[in-house]
Amino acid sequence: MSIDAAQESEPQAYWSLRDAVSDGQTAVFTGSDTKMVNALETVLRESIRQQMVADVPLGVFLSGGVDSSTVVALMQAQSTQPIKTFTIGFNESGYNEAEDAKKVARHLGTEHTELYVSSQEAMAVIPKLPTLYDEPFSDSSQIPTFLVSQMARRHVTVSLSGDGGDELFGGYNRYLQGHQIWNKIRIIPRPLRCLAAKMIASVSPQRFDRIANAFSSMMPNELRAGRAGDKLHKLAEIIDKESSEIFYKSLISHWKSPSSIVLDSHEPLTVITDNSQWPDLDDFILQMMYLDSITYLPDDILVKVDRAAMGVSLETRVPFLDHNVVEFAWKLPLSLKIRNGHGKWILRQVLYKYVPKELIERPKMGFGVPIDVWLRGPLRDWAEELLSESRLRQEGYFNPLPIRQKWDEHLSGNRNWQHHLWDVLMFQAWLEAWG
Repeated sequence: MSIDAAQESEPQAYWSLRDAVSDGQTAVFTGSDTKMVNALETVLRESIRQQMVADVPLGVFLSGGVDSSTVVALMQAQSTQPIKTFTIGFNESGYNEAEDAKKVARHLGTEHTELYVSSQEAMAVIPKLPTLYDEPFSDSSQIPTFLVSQMARRHVTVSLSGDGGDELFGGYNRYLQGHQIWNKIRIIPRPLRCLAAKMIASVSPQRFDRIANAFSSMMPNELRAGRAGDKLHKLAEIIDKESSEIFYKSLISHWKSPSSIVLDSHEPLTVITDNSQWPDLDDFILQMMYLDSITYLPDDILVKVDRAAMGVSLETRVPFLDHNVVEFAWKLPLSLKIRNGHGKWILRQVLYKYVPKELIERPKMGFGVPIDVWLRGPLRDWAEELLSESRLRQEGYFNPLPIRQKWDEHLSGNRNWQHHLWDVLMFQAWLEAWG
């Protein structure tokens, strides 16, 4: 911002992701795969080298996934001493990445610290969330993020993270599965898709589950694992959309009609719903990656990490978001990011120079806690008090009927509404603390 005492001054953006995307797409790199992999390694090494400069103890979060493992590998390659890595572990199956992270740390020779946290210790963080975040913030991975930050702060003052890799290099499942679904359904006339959605929604998830169990040997793998009914009902929510933009919005939304939940409200125009704010991108995957980069990344991921870390006086740094890395990534052809049904292809090739492929290749797990189970068990009374119909009516912010319906369905075990309920619960907990 330039200040002129003689006239009113306005802040000017000195760098724009939209401009970087537009410039990158008009000057896409050409060259061999090997050349591009080596060029990415160079730009990442330089970003990480700069962010390793510190006059206080330095470390890095390690989940064992592609992004954090790449940061750790390039840090260790530029350090004469073992770098400090930190991982949180959980005993609940399906939520624990600690063993995978330990294998990566052992291979790279880092000074690794892991802490297994009980469900009681994790749930003890929940009362702190309204004051830690200062606003209703409902990404439940905020809990393990705070715990790993708290642990790291006992050893270091600065920690690097691997955030940003998914958005830049095509790592989220929606870039693969969402794109595939849209390409298949868009050729079907919309009235037929609407009819199919209504037919699916008319059958309860439980009945679909019973059918799937009876014919499990004949079902596709994606329906055989987990709740077939829930997955089919989620499919019904998206297949009737008239455009890729609305399809994407449905993919990323919990409550599909927020104005029906929040009393006397309407959803404001945002960058997601106003495509005049988008760069000119002719590929649906690129559109999703751009929108995630200007919404989900700064408004969820970076808020989550920054406030959790600063709550324990830990500084976090994000080498993937160095502007040189971002600009380089948007000049890469999409075929170097998504290839053979897998995201982050080029980033994996850099990582495989340092870590064996077999230590990395596994299903994407995410960084969460079993909120769905906790809400039916030890958190049930806490949630029931915040979601009581009389309380919701008295406070006057929410329509209690759809919320209570989802709460009852969740408690019965028939549906998993953890994300929808956590959204409301975080608002209620914040209101209780600050209202």
